[in-house]
Amino acid sequence: MKGAGGGAAAPGDYVYFKSVVPLHKISIGPKLWRYYDFGPKVVPPLVCIPGIAGTADVYYKQIMSLCMKGYRVVSIDVPQVWNHHEWIHSFEKFLDSMNIHHVHIYGTSLGGFLAQIFAQHRPRRVKSLVLSNTFLETHKFAAAMPWSPVVNWTPSFLLKRYLLTGIRDGPHEPFIADSVDFVVGQVETLSRDDLSSRLMLNVNVASVGSLMLPDSLITIMDTNDYSAVPQQLKDQLYERYPAARRAVLKTGGDFPFLSRPDEVNLYLQLHLRRVGVEPRPDLVQGFTQNGSAGGSKDQREGGDSFGDSPGDNGHHGIGASDHDVQYCGSDLHDSDEPIPTSTIY
Repeated sequence: MKGAGGGAAAPGDYVYFKSVVPLHKISIGPKLWRYYDFGPKVVPPLVCIPGIAGTADVYYKQIMSLCMKGYRVVSIDVPQVWNHHEWIHSFEKFLDSMNIHHVHIYGTSLGGFLAQIFAQHRPRRVKSLVLSNTFLETHKFAAAMPWSPVVNWTPSFLLKRYLLTGIRDGPHEPFIADSVDFVVGQVETLSRDDLSSRLMLNVNVASVGSLMLPDSLITIMDTNDYSAVPQQLKDQLYERYPAARRAVLKTGGDFPFLSRPDEVNLYLQLHLRRVGVEPRPDLVQGFTQNGSAGGSKDQREGGDSFGDSPGDNGHHGIGASDHDVQYCGSDLHDSDEPIPTSTIY
């Protein structure tokens, strides 16, 4: 596992993504939120919440794909919150600051657990869930980390080492290896407080209670090869939501949103359609068959498009050129969707 933070070149599509999608940072009380918000603002957002090792950047492939089709995607970093009660209140304030009243949430690993906790305590705000490689309770993780009382005094390099031992290290097929390297690079960007607060969220003993959300509005998307979440905990999720739609990816490892983005994006799109989210492709920057850039209503109204020049936002991006507009404006139709090598039922 070398990782982008360890000297490996960043993927080309990620470099392009950073050049056109601005990173936002906002302080709400003592909490700093780092997030991407892209796509037509009139569409109810899909909020992506990563696991311990993830950042807002790990969902860049979902942002690029879904926003092209007219969906709005908000991808967040989990801020420095130290318990689940603090997470609920902090996330609610973040949504209030964004003027977002109702959300659809895609949560992976710890992010899936946090999504369920929020849905339990703020049921009116969560309209649907997509849960991937996640769990219902943290007792097993707490038992595996007896040194959690001293996590606040643990040096950053030890926290990173502990975190990375939970990621399966080779041999991998190339796409999975690339996904691992990308996430390792993201871990290198996290501070000691980032790491320790996320570990505390993962080991604070808690379990998800009953949700008011019906199973029909939940999709469980898991990989069928391996992940850091024990199969026993995944089985508990299936038992809790027996009528939830299940999407099983044959391979993908811990980070299918990076290693199997076409399949993940397709299932996210199917989920959003099923729960009634209507995309607005008419508000997306387009281009003609010969590759010349086309106009869009969204641009005229000041909305997002992949042709917009990125703002500074405290982020080191690459300025977008007129040629860049062509990449993400392609008018993909339903018939262009990839055929998944996985099952949904």
